[in-house]
Amino acid sequence: MAWYLYIAVIAAGFAAGFINTLAGSGSLITLPVLIFLGLPPNVANGTNRVAILIQNIVTTDSFRRQSVLDWRGGLQLAAPAIVGSLIGAQIAVNLNEEMMRRAIGVLMIVMLVVILVNPKRWLHGKSPVLVGNITWKQALIFFGIGIYGGFIQAGVGIFLLAGLVLGAGYDLVRANAVKVLIVLVFTIFALGVFLFNGQVVWSIGLLLAVGNASGGWVASRMAVERGAEFVRWLLIAVIIVSAAKLLGAFDWLGQLF
Repeated sequence: MAWYLYIAVIAAGFAAGFINTLAGSGSLITLPVLIFLGLPPNVANGTNRVAILIQNIVTTDSFRRQSVLDWRGGLQLAAPAIVGSLIGAQIAVNLNEEMMRRAIGVLMIVMLVVILVNPKRWLHGKSPVLVGNITWKQALIFFGIGIYGGFIQAGVGIFLLAGLVLGAGYDLVRANAVKVLIVLVFTIFALGVFLFNGQVVWSIGLLLAVGNASGGWVASRMAVERGAEFVRWLLIAVIIVSAAKLLGAFDWLGQLF
């Protein structure tokens, strides 16, 4: 690659890591960059998981050091997500994701309405840790989110936050900490599926990881320092942009102008 492409990949990774940690959908930045570099979509999807894995190792440790990570609850909720991610990753190896992108865009709009209508539930939460063992409803929710995360990754953080706030009772800051732990765990398994199918380019994935990890570390510090209100407004902005991207609004505007 030309030297400026190395800088572009790291910069894209930094932006994605920052957004992934505070909200989600950072892969909507990195996947187009990887495809632009000439990777087939399935290989770009697999290669992106290398950066996601390293990003979440760094951010999980950062949240742990700041004492906002519920290890026990996070690992319980990660278990059904792991099973789902294996199914989703296997689907992603061969399936065109265009229709799924449209459906997820609609779901994000619904989620945006929920966040705007009941902000207190997102800001305060019910408990700093998961109370008791996970219920079958929580297991089903995180199994479904795991399928989506294994399938395409982009946007999974937003759905995890919704599940952690609305389904498990965390506030947004602690939900973000648990979210990165869950993504870390199921990414290990999803990456394994892509590796088995020869759909990972390590050199580009590790270069992208430099940016992802740096952006994730900065965001994890900012989440704790600025609190849930800051994270909520950033989440709203990311959902709006992500829904527009997934529903093809940017492509439509490009054709219009």
